[in-house]
Amino acid sequence: MSLTQFHSSLANTAMYYFLILALWGLWRFARKQGVDSSFWGALVISEVLVLLQGGLGVYLWINGLRPGRGWIHILYGVVSALTLPAIFAFTRGDNDRRVMMIYGVALLFLVGITIRAAGTGI
Repeated sequence: MSLTQFHSSLANTAMYYFLILALWGLWRFARKQGVDSSFWGALVISEVLVLLQGGLGVYLWINGLRPGRGWIHILYGVVSALTLPAIFAFTRGDNDRRVMMIYGVALLFLVGITIRAAGTGI
């Protein structure tokens, strides 16, 4: 498996992980629950996954393997990396029910961003 294929597979993994987290978050919101330590841990894992994906993308870029629509692909990657930390800063690390809904919707947004990024990477 080449690094480009691995980058693509890692993007699929991130997309499915975001989808699972989004459904979990919206389920918790529907049950009138806030963000708990398990969900915080899952969010950290998702951010590490995005940063690994970005690091691999930078490595591929440096080695001359650039995506078809390069700058928009990079923009999607940067948005993916900054979304969850921005929400954490915006909500000041609260863990109430409202924040659970914000994370659930944001994770659905990240599913869409990941799909778009994969589409521009061809």
